[in-house]
Amino acid sequence: MPSILYIDDDEGLRHLTQRAMRRRGFTVETAGGADEGLAMLASRPFDLAAVDHYMPGKDGLDALAMIHALQTPPPVVYVTGSEESRVAVAALKAGAADYVVKTVGEDFFDLLASSFRQVLGHARLVSEKAAAEAELRASNERLEALLKEANHRVANSLQIVSAFVRMQASAAASQEVRDALKDTQQRIGAIAQVHRRLYSSSEIATVEMADYLAALLVEVETTWTTPDAPRPVRLHVEPIRLGTDKAVSVGVIVTELVSNAYKYAYPQGESGEIRVSLSQAGESAFRLAVEDDGCGYVPGDGPRGTGTGSKLVRIMAQSLGSELVHQPGPGVRIRLQAAI
Repeated sequence: MPSILYIDDDEGLRHLTQRAMRRRGFTVETAGGADEGLAMLASRPFDLAAVDHYMPGKDGLDALAMIHALQTPPPVVYVTGSEESRVAVAALKAGAADYVVKTVGEDFFDLLASSFRQVLGHARLVSEKAAAEAELRASNERLEALLKEANHRVANSLQIVSAFVRMQASAAASQEVRDALKDTQQRIGAIAQVHRRLYSSSEIATVEMADYLAALLVEVETTWTTPDAPRPVRLHVEPIRLGTDKAVSVGVIVTELVSNAYKYAYPQGESGEIRVSLSQAGESAFRLAVEDDGCGYVPGDGPRGTGTGSKLVRIMAQSLGSELVHQPGPGVRIRLQAAI
């Protein structure tokens, strides 16, 4: 049964209210003033407090302010003998949950009981809502932790697979086989980097592309660059976050195109620059560009390698709902635009 404290300096009315509320199913304790009521509220919890306006010394508004200063204040029903609306408005502005105008007879107790039920019901709903939200937050935190752990495990597993591929490449007798295995290693790395970012970020649904592409290109440079012909990659990325699947597609495309530029854009032993940019294209799209100043590409020419990379790039572009566009100019200029 809810515990209610009724604060009023009129001892006779306190006893009448206590008996009347008992008949209506409430257990009510009483206090003879603001200080006594505050001491009772501070000593043990009450589900609701009712405060009379007209009390000597500290009136109801003073008591209301004192109650709201408590660490866990109960809701307050304000009781006044005045029919002036300014008193009720002042009480509600000060934080009262409801107010009742004091009258003579049983009607007052009926109104007071009705107010108690309404305020207690609302407080119960608020408490249940807070508990449900706390449980939902806890559930979300558990799911986020599990997802982070899954991404961590996937990233580690892919790292192990990448190491196996690297070992196989180093043992291969054919340069063609070594290059093909290096390509495979780079594709695995593009996917592993996404899971590594998701594991280390507070955002579990999207990937921040600037850091992702920067880390990815470091791995590509490490794999393909040679001391005699440095080919730096210039990266420009605007603040863009993409969903996991789209980030993987962009990462694979960039890996394939930059790897191709390392292998085919410039003659052996000759240095040259490679440029990658990712920018916003309106509010809901992004634009990807990969460029070099090398020997160029003639549309219709067959693939210089196995052709697997070209097929993979087309598949990734299709997964983004887009296609690659080769623009004329010195070297290779490849563009892609897709929805974020």
